Amino acid sequence: MKKLSFLKPILNFLLIGLIITTLSRIFLFFVFRNRVVATEDFWMIFPIGLRMDLIVLCYLSFLPTLLICILPDKALFKIRKFFSFYFILFLFLFLFMELATRDFINEYDTRPNKLFVDYLLYPKEVGTTLLKGYLWSIIATIVVLAIGLYYSFKFAPRLFYPRAAVYKNKLVAFPLVAFLLFFGARSSLTSKRPINASNAIFSTDQLTNSLGLNSLYTVGFAIYSIKNEGNAAKMYGKMDEKEAYARVKKYMNVSESDFTNPDLPFSHVQKTDSLRERPYNLVIFLQESLGAEYVGSLGGKPLTPEFDKLTKEGMLFTNLYCTGTRSVRGIEAVVTGFLPSPSESVVKLSNSQTGFFTLAEALKEKGYDTSFIYGGMANFDNMASFFNGNGFENIIDESDFDASKTAFHGTWGYSDEDLVVKANEYFKSQGNKPFFSLMFSTSNHEPFEFPDGRIQLYDKKKQTVNNAMKYADFSIGKFFEMAKKEAYFKNTIFIVIADHNTRTYGKNLVPVNKFHIPALIIGPNVPKGKPYEKLSSQIDIPPTLLNLIGMNIETPMPGRDLFKLPETTIGRSIMQFHDTNAFRVGNQVVILQPFKDPVQFELKNDTTMVPVKLDPEMAKDALAHVIAASNLYKERKYKLKAQK
Repeated sequence: MKKLSFLKPILNFLLIGLIITTLSRIFLFFVFRNRVVATEDFWMIFPIGLRMDLIVLCYLSFLPTLLICILPDKALFKIRKFFSFYFILFLFLFLFMELATRDFINEYDTRPNKLFVDYLLYPKEVGTTLLKGYLWSIIATIVVLAIGLYYSFKFAPRLFYPRAAVYKNKLVAFPLVAFLLFFGARSSLTSKRPINASNAIFSTDQLTNSLGLNSLYTVGFAIYSIKNEGNAAKMYGKMDEKEAYARVKKYMNVSESDFTNPDLPFSHVQKTDSLRERPYNLVIFLQESLGAEYVGSLGGKPLTPEFDKLTKEGMLFTNLYCTGTRSVRGIEAVVTGFLPSPSESVVKLSNSQTGFFTLAEALKEKGYDTSFIYGGMANFDNMASFFNGNGFENIIDESDFDASKTAFHGTWGYSDEDLVVKANEYFKSQGNKPFFSLMFSTSNHEPFEFPDGRIQLYDKKKQTVNNAMKYADFSIGKFFEMAKKEAYFKNTIFIVIADHNTRTYGKNLVPVNKFHIPALIIGPNVPKGKPYEKLSSQIDIPPTLLNLIGMNIETPMPGRDLFKLPETTIGRSIMQFHDTNAFRVGNQVVILQPFKDPVQFELKNDTTMVPVKLDPEMAKDALAHVIAASNLYKERKYKLKAQK
């Protein structure tokens, strides 16, 4: 064994790394024990976890092992501090990521992933949110990291400095050591592909599956996988482009004669039920994180008395599902009608910053004033750039508010109350010119800040999600109270709709119940008090709105005009949960996961999914929607006919 003592720095690194990840996994198991033990064979997270931890540690050990075995002692001793720096850096990253994991799971129901990286781009907003909502976690993390770094540097010479060894022994041992590291990194000698995150999937509970990984791996894999974004064929399976488009068209409820341009696969003329000489205005009031579970009229908590009253004045969609779990997905769905793709939302992608279809671009061509009104900074999540390049003439954000005339300014900007006052003033200023506007709320976002004295608190502690929901509802009520007094009200179609739920989690691969959102349309000729109960998707909303404003218009949107959908047509929804895609028709759901075969479930209700035999045709339809979205984006084929 003395002949192999030169490998002690590598062995120490492997051992300490395994201690960090294993202790973290044990801790997370007990924190989420009630959820995990409900999964059959839940104990598999530990052997799977050991395997995945060794994969990462073996990869990271290649470089130092090569240097230790190939370089003579004299050269090694000159760079010995490099080994300390290298090993401590990665052990620090392991520790930091594991310390951050519990709070991330509480928020997103999975280990840190690309969202973790995305939020690093907005240090001000995210930093303030963390300080207000996770102060004690931050303090504990800093203390643990400081202690870890102190002892790491104190014992670094003993743990990580190269040892003297006979050079011949090192050269002889290198092939065996290299083979062991190679085996550990691939974790298999028979598989054609290296083991990856999909090999950790052993149950239908995605949180339990993620506990079999480690957070440095999940974040690293997410960054590495950016190169695959948009490559739906590589992630989910291949399909001919024409077949994909044909399969999506089956669900569009558009006659073949209405398709207008073979170069733009989904471009078609959408005809209104009632053509108007002066079409109606259109206002979309997008609500941050307003899941159905918080809406009284949808059977949720009694937090939305104003919204519930308004349902008597319009049409409530009772069976509507959002496409994703982030605001940019909600914006993508309600403003562009675009299918959720394996890439980022188009709001953030380079190919869609100009010349990409939006309601604003389409209505601007028809003489509408177009605006985005937001209480925060419009550059968040690249919104301003996307909107500015795609038809929004006026972007009104935090910098345009008069602080002396506002009610409250918090971490994410001015309150919803200030937003609706600003919007109402802007709409009044348009006179008789038709206008389209997207309003986007902020108050219902951690750390849940809003002005005092507006609502009767639901929870005793003020800054809770329930109280923020109730304040957001108060602001909805205030907006309509003001709008009803103005001349523009009688000429405007309004929709109040959520972007997504506040937290998306659950024991299923896709927690369908957490995608259930409210939408309420109010305006001329909109049925009052009669709910729309058929299953529908967020991407169906923009085509439906275009029908209501009273004009025939050409669009590439694959969503359905719900008011023209035959009674016999089964409802469908499309949901994306991280990199897992769900395609639902009626109570049947096909789920696509990266590098895995599709699986199918029958929905007994929104929380109970029973595995059933895969319907190959439905699986192809599910894949077609993902392939089509990817191709439309890459080939820039989601645009108005007049655009170049």
